[in-house]
Amino acid sequence: MSLDHAATKPHERLAAALADDMSAVNDMIAARMASEHAPRIPEVTAHLVGAGGKRLRPMLTLAAARMCGYDGPFHVNLAATVEFIHTATLLHDDVVDESDKRRGRPTANLLWDNTSSVLVGDYLFARSFQLMVETGNLRVLDILANAAATIAEGEVLQLTAARNISTTEETYLKVVRGKTAALFSAATEVGGVIAGAPEPQIMALHAYGDALGIAFQIVDDLLDWQGGAGIGKNVGDDFREGKLTMPIIRAIAAGDTNDRVFWTRTLEKRVQEPGDFEKAQALLQKYGSLISTREDALMWADRAKDALTALPDHEIRTMLTELADYVVARLV
Repeated sequence: MSLDHAATKPHERLAAALADDMSAVNDMIAARMASEHAPRIPEVTAHLVGAGGKRLRPMLTLAAARMCGYDGPFHVNLAATVEFIHTATLLHDDVVDESDKRRGRPTANLLWDNTSSVLVGDYLFARSFQLMVETGNLRVLDILANAAATIAEGEVLQLTAARNISTTEETYLKVVRGKTAALFSAATEVGGVIAGAPEPQIMALHAYGDALGIAFQIVDDLLDWQGGAGIGKNVGDDFREGKLTMPIIRAIAAGDTNDRVFWTRTLEKRVQEPGDFEKAQALLQKYGSLISTREDALMWADRAKDALTALPDHEIRTMLTELADYVVARLV
């Protein structure tokens, strides 16, 4: 399928190039989220799946498989698996974070309840493992099962790091690699594995997904401080929840004693007053932590693009290169 040049954004061009495969993935998602005995399962799942997400992670699986010359059916299973894992983690995350907004819409836990969100998330995890097994490929099962465990580990690490102003950048990066980059790298890696790609290409796909996922999360964390089109959540949520992200970790490290008193009160003790978020923004500006964090996001995007040089010359590779740039361009 030729590229739709009328679509201007990289993820839109990628979606156009993979339109037939994505249609098959969407059909499989609709079929597998059904439940004969518990109608709430498709209701809750449809609310989140139908909320207008870009389907970026399943597209990465399809793109990797296509780029590596795969012509079988199981890349569709794996792409649906990736989307189910992602959706399950979002349902659980919103309960843990007590969120009321996701992709610009009320969260499932707000519309239904926490119990429904947790149990439907569990159901989707189970469905994802069924889809993996159908491929008959133990290596992809190992990669995606490890990713699911790593995501949970990252979320628990974030929970323990929250409200701790001594959290380091090293811990932050471990959280990001767990909660976000693990699924990006698994999504790209399994596309190469199912295609039977040479090992150096599979390793390059993993490296691309890892770096892209880190850049993606760093940008999301920046958008929480400065806003942006389509952010889909309230600006300042991370601050209100006491999450220690890279911009704030750097501002704390650069600050003085008075600043530390402020961060202790607002983040560790969660005693927040009107105007505190604006003061926090001013401190991030004062110490240049927003600018330096953006530079890190650009660096990780460059690493993602560098990883692609080991992959076949293909129109998909060009789109994946552009996608890495676009992830950071969301800050403009």
